[in-house]
Amino acid sequence: MNAIHNRICSSQWWARRVENELLPWGLRDVELGEDVLEIGPGFGATTRLLASRVARLAVLELDEEYCRRLRAGLGDAVSITQGNATALPYEDGRFSAVVCFTMLHHIPVAEQQDKALAEAARVLAPGGVLAGTDSVGTGWLFKLIHIGDTLLPIDPEELPRRLTNAGLVEPRVERSNGSFRFRARKQA
Repeated sequence: MNAIHNRICSSQWWARRVENELLPWGLRDVELGEDVLEIGPGFGATTRLLASRVARLAVLELDEEYCRRLRAGLGDAVSITQGNATALPYEDGRFSAVVCFTMLHHIPVAEQQDKALAEAARVLAPGGVLAGTDSVGTGWLFKLIHIGDTLLPIDPEELPRRLTNAGLVEPRVERSNGSFRFRARKQA
């Protein structure tokens, strides 16, 4: 992420927004279960909240520096792995839920985004849920924040088809104020 994006995502303003708006909206009516994987937490505003809500939380983060920060801030409360969402280093069917918040647009190629969705489906247990949020990415401020950064917005109208193609069922996508939340589950 670029310097502006880093500053925003590490700010108290963002942490409060995540706690009061993003996470409650993104996970409303989602049953996470006991063993959850979060993909791409960055600075970990969502991770800190999730760690207190679930029995076991694993995190996969691409950037090693973010991994170091997460380990320093969370200690042993969360299992943190450096890796790529397109090749998850976990066994098939392990997790009761996989979540990701405002990260899919950071995957630079649509085919890689689809691979990440398929990998999430692969590591979900039967009946497990994939849930998260992202930005529509059409606003000028959102684009400005991403100058020099990876930005490939997800079309929320296309996401249900992409979730189904990834091997998930019952996809749902809901838009609100330039963002969307999504969920789908692995066939039981």
